[in-house]
Amino acid sequence: MAGSSSTFVAVLTAAAVATVGFLAYRASASVPAGLAAPRPSAAATTEAPRDTRNPTALPAGSGTGARVVYSVADDRVWLTASDGRAGRTFQVTPGSVDPLPGTYAVTSRSGAVTGTDGTPIEHVVRFTSVKGVSIGFSAAVDGSTPAPDPARRTGGIRASRADGNALWKFATIGRRVVVVR
Repeated sequence: MAGSSSTFVAVLTAAAVATVGFLAYRASASVPAGLAAPRPSAAATTEAPRDTRNPTALPAGSGTGARVVYSVADDRVWLTASDGRAGRTFQVTPGSVDPLPGTYAVTSRSGAVTGTDGTPIEHVVRFTSVKGVSIGFSAAVDGSTPAPDPARRTGGIRASRADGNALWKFATIGRRVVVVR
């Protein structure tokens, strides 16, 4: 009797694994084309012009409409409304891996996880990956924004908790993220 029940459990386990695999394949096959494989656009491959009198002004040439604009050179984010005006801007601390300039879309979000550096983080908004490193915005639960360890490949772009909360509310799945130099 013991042999037949272990065989039964093994068959059920195999069926469950096969079902999960099939459902994962179906889910990946039904992802909208714009979200399946974000790629940088050629439009934002150069440094975006800045207003030298107002360094926090939204970079010219960063697109139109509602979007998140992230300047790699300035370590700054702008949350830009549909009318094209930046409603909020703030400094961030980048990870050790930068995204390429281009236009992306928010592909996933997590309310609370542990960052690749071991820090508990919240309001994670991911929009691309670079050589296997996920790139996204987040805020450390303890409010810290330490400089990244250059020896570790991290893609977390850290904001303060207040700015991370604002970004979480604004950057829903599919929201455009424009990365400029």
